[in-house]
Amino acid sequence: MAKRKQYSAEFKAKVALAAIRGDGTIAELAGQYKIHPNMITKWKRNALDGMKETFAKGNPTWRLEHETEIKTLQAKIGDLIVERDFLARAFDR
Repeated sequence: MAKRKQYSAEFKAKVALAAIRGDGTIAELAGQYKIHPNMITKWKRNALDGMKETFAKGNPTWRLEHETEIKTLQAKIGDLIVERDFLARAFDR
């Protein structure tokens, strides 16, 4: 049984970008990169769909990635406020 070839994300992005820019026809790019034309079409479509999500208003992906960081920073702010109040009381004595 033959294994399927795995392509890196960098390679897929490179090929998809070449297709989007129109560096050649799909058939020419397939020959150049030695891959099936359907793969180029699929990668191009995925790249364009990904761009739509990136530029969408209120991008949920961005929000999810940063929620954890926001919660961590808010917890740190809370800790610093407690520490500040404790030290303020200690110096008042």
